[in-house]
Amino acid sequence: MISPEVARSRPGGGPSASAVPGAAPLRILVVHNRYQVRGGEDSVVAQEVASLRRAGQTVETLFFDNAGIRTGWDRLRTAYEAAHAPRGIAAVVEAVRAFRPDLVHAHNVFPQVSPGMHAAVRAEGAATVQTLHNFRVTCANGILMRESRPCEDCVAGSPYRAVRHACYRGSRLGSLAVARMIDVHRRAGTWQRDVDRFIALTPFARARFLAAGLPESRIRIKPNGLADPGLADPGLDTAGPRAGILFVGRLVPEKGVGTLMEAARLGRAPVTVIGEGPEEAVLRRAPGLTVLGPQDRAAVQAAMARAAALVVPSHWYEGLPMVIAEAFSLGTPVVASRIGALADLVADGETGLLVPPRDPAGLARALDRIVEDPDAARAMGRRARQAYERDWTEAAVTARALAIYREAVAARSTDTDRAAA
Repeated sequence: MISPEVARSRPGGGPSASAVPGAAPLRILVVHNRYQVRGGEDSVVAQEVASLRRAGQTVETLFFDNAGIRTGWDRLRTAYEAAHAPRGIAAVVEAVRAFRPDLVHAHNVFPQVSPGMHAAVRAEGAATVQTLHNFRVTCANGILMRESRPCEDCVAGSPYRAVRHACYRGSRLGSLAVARMIDVHRRAGTWQRDVDRFIALTPFARARFLAAGLPESRIRIKPNGLADPGLADPGLDTAGPRAGILFVGRLVPEKGVGTLMEAARLGRAPVTVIGEGPEEAVLRRAPGLTVLGPQDRAAVQAAMARAAALVVPSHWYEGLPMVIAEAFSLGTPVVASRIGALADLVADGETGLLVPPRDPAGLARALDRIVEDPDAARAMGRRARQAYERDWTEAAVTARALAIYREAVAARSTDTDRAAA
């Protein structure tokens, strides 16, 4: 059963550095289908809404919650309706008519809203923006990965290949629902016609969306923002001595924890692991690793501020791992796999080091290089902080968002004028 949560519009506390001088505040409706287990995307949406309000914009939210999908009948009905989601679209239209926004910014629309909301919103006269947090416009599981390896079978091919492999949560029924949604909107031209602007998180992601057929002229790149932890915070002690390598994340094969375990055995750099997952027991027995398990945010930040570098040895493309932004914000360089979005985020030799994925010996050499040359690692950390200040702060990211929004509104206005001529 759909139970959308509408938050009444609240303007922010006045314009900030991210507001356009002399421009009227925008009226923005944010639509998001929350996940059953709250994750990074849900946090990003909350952060963006707060940032926009602080920038003086008038923002209203319409959130859908998958916690209401409880019974087998609920799941079957939601799966059947996912391609068009008439009840979700009706809720969006109702919110648009009540609020009269300049634009509607959609985040996750699966399964209770569907991409069909964009045509309905445009019919009401508002512009639409879609953030592509994952690859679900072309991939059923949203991450272009199968059996712990990158997979692009459905990028230009049939999305129904996902059904054979049960790519969505190991379920053929669930995979069929997502594949049908992808196919319906690919054939209908939803992405070419009904979305005024797309937001991709990295250049790599943009390239994959172009390969999937999304219109090049409408895709813009904007990372997620991150509040400044404050380098002057005495609890973070970023000016003190740094030692060791830190891994933070889920302890699963695709995160490259097996490669990290072998690299720790081959190298001399001590590695601390924060996180939990099915590989935890194996990692606890591995030499060269200290596994702390899950930690709260304050403990993670303190560990990052003390580490000589953060390591991200992933085997898959990643979306936009905020752990890199967090490390950069603390002046901590990153050693990462040269794969997918990671190669966009880490400048080799500047803000960290890049190594081939699934290469324990290469990773061990890179980690040893960090701890054996602390001055060079410190210099990379300073450049990482500069990259954060340029690209990831709230002011920088909100300014990019507002520029994209104004493009979308202008494009929608032009289309309306042409239709009326």
